[in-house]
Amino acid sequence: MPIDTFRTATSDDADAIADLVNRAYRPPAGAAGWTHESELVAGARIDAGQVRLTLAQHNSHILLGLQQTRLCACVNVMADGDGCYIGMLAVDPALQASGLGKQMLAHAEQFARQHFQASYCHMTVLSARPELLAYYLRRGYHQTGEYQPFPHDANAGTPLRADLRIEVLRKTLTD
Repeated sequence: MPIDTFRTATSDDADAIADLVNRAYRPPAGAAGWTHESELVAGARIDAGQVRLTLAQHNSHILLGLQQTRLCACVNVMADGDGCYIGMLAVDPALQASGLGKQMLAHAEQFARQHFQASYCHMTVLSARPELLAYYLRRGYHQTGEYQPFPHDANAGTPLRADLRIEVLRKTLTD
């Protein structure tokens, strides 16, 4: 079942967003879903306070995807110069591999073009996640050759590997 409603999040959605993102990125051992990184990073990916701070930024929006009234996906779109940063793409683990992530990502890119007049989008992914990298490459993102160290000061969990780093991907947006 596809997403039938998109809307922009408010601070009232912060707890539900944090719950969704943490279930998608850092579920307990043995949980369903292919996007989790629990074997690479320990701890919560985000908390409701961080979500509220993201929502309070004038250049940032968290977009929600709903089926009926059920939150099933989210993504953050943040203006960044001539482009937009896309992050925190999350789909309910029980609904992953059903096309919702692709639908949410396309909505985020359209939002970036329409709301921010973005000419490109960029994102970061854990370099140790080849299946996730392949997913974004299939969606038109390209490797930039740029890597960043894991953001230890971002309160996004504790890496379980010393060599963990972040890879920057970019996609040119067309009309």
